[in-house]
Amino acid sequence: MITDQLILDKKAPKTIFDDDKKSEKPIRSIAKALSWRVIGTLDTLLISYILTGEVVLAASIASIDFLTKMALYFFHERIWNKINWGK
Repeated sequence: MITDQLILDKKAPKTIFDDDKKSEKPIRSIAKALSWRVIGTLDTLLISYILTGEVVLAASIASIDFLTKMALYFFHERIWNKINWGK
């Protein structure tokens, strides 16, 4: 049945769980937020170090940046997940 759907591009019958397949689970949003924040924090750390010349200050800035932007990204992602536009 699954192979037929893949090969013949048949649609599966609708179930009560169809909405769940269209939206991401919160854990996926958390994983995306974490992976993106690691990249963003390394960027912030590097820029902060270049501007200040101090590793401790740059690390402090990057740490605060990591926590606040990860939380903001998570809520941003969850809100966008509720919007049907472009899906």
